[in-house]
Amino acid sequence: MKIGLFGGSFNPPHAGHRAASLLALRRLGLDRIWWLVTPANPLKNAKDLGPLVLRLEAARKIADHPRIEVTAIEAAIGAAYSFETVQYLKRRCPGVHFIWLMGADNFRSFHLWQRWRDIAKLVPIAIIDRPCFTFNAGSGRAGLALARRRLQEEKARALAMTKPPAFVFLHGPRSAASSTALRGRASLKGRQS
Repeated sequence: MKIGLFGGSFNPPHAGHRAASLLALRRLGLDRIWWLVTPANPLKNAKDLGPLVLRLEAARKIADHPRIEVTAIEAAIGAAYSFETVQYLKRRCPGVHFIWLMGADNFRSFHLWQRWRDIAKLVPIAIIDRPCFTFNAGSGRAGLALARRRLQEEKARALAMTKPPAFVFLHGPRSAASSTALRGRASLKGRQS
């Protein structure tokens, strides 16, 4: 079983999350993708975060695919950081081959994540291209540190079986949708009402 782990605030979820998931399912040969809707994000302002139950509900509507499962695993296990989640899942599901999925924008700042090097040692990573990050995603501290472990894109289907650290950069239709921009529009609309 090959499962993609797509963590995030999903605040709000949008069509870009779904498009990235469908690209990963196809190009990586995944059996399933689990959206890990986080109760909090240590790198973001907590007051901007909508209630978890509403984000889960919205994510399920957007995902709308039999092989994408929207979860609140991090809330259930009390994980504050992605490393804790990955470590827990690897321990609980020893026969599953997990791949961490992230947008190129997040890979650019991956070095800010708690124990990012340990995440990279636990699971291979698939980077999904995002507008404005195609050429500079790999120039962040993590990208430079992991550069020698990059698989060529045509070998993406082998990523799940590749010993970490390993990553692949997936190109495809890119979505300009952004949770930050959607929140900004909603806030502006609320002030105009």
